[in-house]
Amino acid sequence: MKQVKVLGSGCKRCVATAEMLEAQAARLGVPISIEKVTDYAAIAGYGIVSTPGVVIDGKVVHAGGLPKTDDVAEWLTAV
Repeated sequence: MKQVKVLGSGCKRCVATAEMLEAQAARLGVPISIEKVTDYAAIAGYGIVSTPGVVIDGKVVHAGGLPKTDDVAEWLTAV
């Protein structure tokens, strides 16, 4: 199971990013666990200055703006 964190304040883009990750994971059959991180100190700890940010299995894969669907699929299927 992939551990996914969506970093952000909970704005519309952050919510849309989490929904996109869940939808792509379901489509691909990849089990994930999503955690929404809204604490600014925790977000800064990942080096993220622009949200939403996405962390998968401890690695920052995205920061700022909505990710592309193709990118999300690639992140979720990467070994």
